[in-house]
Amino acid sequence: MKNNDKPETQKYTAGDCGITTGTAATAAATAALLSIKEHVKRVRIKAPAGELDIDIETFQKLTETSGRASVIKRPYNDPDVTKNLEIFADVQLTSKPGVIIMGGEGVGRVTKPGLQVGVGEAAINPVPQTMIRSNLQEVLKKRFPHNGVSVTINVPKGREIAKRTMNSRLGIVDGISILGTTGIARSMSSKSYKESLKCQIDIALAQGYEDLIFVPGNIGEKLAKKVLKVDDDQIVQMSNFVGYMLSEASKEGVKNITLFGHAGKLIKIAAGIFNTRHIVADGRREIMTAHTALAGAKTSVVKRVFESNTTEDMINLLNEENLVKPVFNSIATSIKELCQDKYGMNFDVVIVQMDGTVLNQNHEIRVNEQFVH
Repeated sequence: MKNNDKPETQKYTAGDCGITTGTAATAAATAALLSIKEHVKRVRIKAPAGELDIDIETFQKLTETSGRASVIKRPYNDPDVTKNLEIFADVQLTSKPGVIIMGGEGVGRVTKPGLQVGVGEAAINPVPQTMIRSNLQEVLKKRFPHNGVSVTINVPKGREIAKRTMNSRLGIVDGISILGTTGIARSMSSKSYKESLKCQIDIALAQGYEDLIFVPGNIGEKLAKKVLKVDDDQIVQMSNFVGYMLSEASKEGVKNITLFGHAGKLIKIAAGIFNTRHIVADGRREIMTAHTALAGAKTSVVKRVFESNTTEDMINLLNEENLVKPVFNSIATSIKELCQDKYGMNFDVVIVQMDGTVLNQNHEIRVNEQFVH
């Protein structure tokens, strides 16, 4: 990608940002259409962020009315699973005006309601669709004024890459999603990741669920499926973005949330830590120590808790003193009251060990009896 000199694109610099899958698909489609008449090594496309110059990896005139091209989504300073992914577009001129967009190999298909794209459709989001359509219409107007075009986006490695995304949770099968809201993928792109997390709420609400289970991540989800008597689509992963996800749930009108997860993650919320990434904040030792003291433990026990290395070590120590339930009831109450005051929803809290053992008694949701401490 190369900046033009427009003010709105000057802030994007190589290494700090990249292009979205939507931009790559748009550039590939534009190059494929141009390849019917000319050699194409770079295209300039219009995106919400401004005009972007995109290098073309391959281009080929297939027939007098069709072409193919590809773009590689180059890596930038972000742990993006789609880095170095090659995205292809095949175009075919049509006699009818307009642009038809289809998803081919490696582009996912939507199977659940609640997303921006309808059930049964290719997982190409509205902004990328608009980008593809508007840029191809520009080329048609200048080079093929009497034609329309159909374009098929293909991602040969899409099925493989999709296994490392949240697509299966969102009901997107057989490939990746073509995404992007600006055309630019920024460094440490937590915005797009947060948006994918938020989609889980939309899907659950679209299926009529009123009581949602929020878990920290994959481990929490697996434990929730074992411990709780709930449906899979009621479970929503928060990652470290607890505050963001609860805020989004509140905006969407969610009334009841059960916060469920391993003590090592969940107890941070008791101290008002709503981004639980360890480099942002920790506080687990201090939280456990404070609530151990509130439960009436001897000073020597409080000191041993404070000096413990891991949350599991603290739990084992509390178990020796018959303090597990008093301490975790206190922590769960703090989490519940803090979240209810901050987000205006009804909360329940279930804190567990890695084996699924439930540590607090003061919850309302039904749990499988074998996991009761």
